[in-house]
Amino acid sequence: MNLQVSGPKANALDVRQLSAGYGRFDVVHAVDLHVRQGESVGLLGPNGAGKTTVLRSIMGLVRHRRGEICISGTDVSRLPAHKVARGYAALVPEGRRLFPNQTVEDNLRLGGMRHRHDNSRTSELLAAVFDLFPTVERYRRRKASTLSGGEQQMVAIGRMMMNDPELMLLDEPSLGLAPLVIKDMARALLTLRERGRSLLLVEQRVDLALQVCDRVYVLSEGRIIDEMRTKEVIGDERALIDAYLG
Repeated sequence: MNLQVSGPKANALDVRQLSAGYGRFDVVHAVDLHVRQGESVGLLGPNGAGKTTVLRSIMGLVRHRRGEICISGTDVSRLPAHKVARGYAALVPEGRRLFPNQTVEDNLRLGGMRHRHDNSRTSELLAAVFDLFPTVERYRRRKASTLSGGEQQMVAIGRMMMNDPELMLLDEPSLGLAPLVIKDMARALLTLRERGRSLLLVEQRVDLALQVCDRVYVLSEGRIIDEMRTKEVIGDERALIDAYLG
């Protein structure tokens, strides 16, 4: 049974003393972080710091050994991934992982499978995706494999939106994208935040994270070593990179 741990003002995400890893070894150690409702939070750190492991643990894809994960007040720590994906959280993984031989619209509808018996809600969610990404609507009948990297990333974010989750997780959304496409991606993430969505963003580009996030955590060797509000850091990105990211 899931434990309801808080009231109506519960955070979108509370991670408490999370330790998780692969095989016999922990990759992240006693991680504490939170995302408030309607807040966008960044998780920064060098390669190998454990950022993706944190996201995968939240989704139930990595079984954590210790700690607690609550989404909108509900303890999901022991839920399998397919149940976490039923409205609690959705993930845009690194590399997008679309179904290349399926059409764009089919990829989107697969993200909204939990609404498959509610045609009205599915149509509403599709409309929201197309409103945010008009290019996706133009290419809805094309196979995903024919799209550019930036267009595929739009579809991947749209697929996450179709789940209509309490919490949106994004793993390196700017990876491999051209600078102009990254600007479009930043605008889309800002729009999601303005619409009241709760986001946890893993990102190597510090400038993007500072642009779209309210706060950032810094993860190093599997441990949270700092937390800061982005308005306190904007304009001094180089110092942040030199201090923590190398």
